[in-house]
Amino acid sequence: MPRILGVDIPKEKKIEAALPYLYGIGKVSASKILKAAEIDPNRRAKTLTDEEISKIVAVIQRGYKIEGDLRREVSQNIKRLMDIGSYRGLRHKRSLPVHGQRTRTNSRTRKGPRRNVGAIKAKAEK
Repeated sequence: MPRILGVDIPKEKKIEAALPYLYGIGKVSASKILKAAEIDPNRRAKTLTDEEISKIVAVIQRGYKIEGDLRREVSQNIKRLMDIGSYRGLRHKRSLPVHGQRTRTNSRTRKGPRRNVGAIKAKAEK
């Protein structure tokens, strides 16, 4: 398995599909990186030489923020929003949807499992 900046990428996939395994790189930026490194996007990851991998790494380090640095920046941005008390920050604090979605019926992913009301009372009566 080739390693790019500390992340194992799948060796059987085309390099264009394997690069998005890095946090912060999607399909579009993967194709831009390969174009800048002058590597055929249809080649398999296992066929890359060390020289080609170092070209890819150089292009990524020059123009992209990925993995730990990007995760740290995103978490700092969320923490900043919570510290200044903005609406988005309050939504993050309360683990509710941030981007204006309805919460009366949906948003179970953010809110967690339903809390049943009246279920305990029904068990106690029996």
